[in-house]
Amino acid sequence: MDYFPEIVQVVPHEDFAVSVYFSDGKIVLYDVKPLLKTEVFSKINDIDVFMGSCTILNDTLAWDIAGDRNESECIDIDPETLYNLPEAVERIA
Repeated sequence: MDYFPEIVQVVPHEDFAVSVYFSDGKIVLYDVKPLLKTEVFSKINDIDVFMGSCTILNDTLAWDIAGDRNESECIDIDPETLYNLPEAVERIA
């Protein structure tokens, strides 16, 4: 891959999906629901936590669980995994 995925914006949705915007204009929709039953992702199973802690950390989609931008205490997704998702149509809030 010649392009290193750079995430410039993330927008969480109330259906536990996140719109992820890349610097080259690509938009993907990441569905987190299948992961919510795992131990790590159970921390964001509450919609308020999911929506309120969704951010960009380490240059990728993350959930700042501690609320102090501590990268070692966040849940994040590899940016290449996100970039390899099919392109999505932008969801209007």
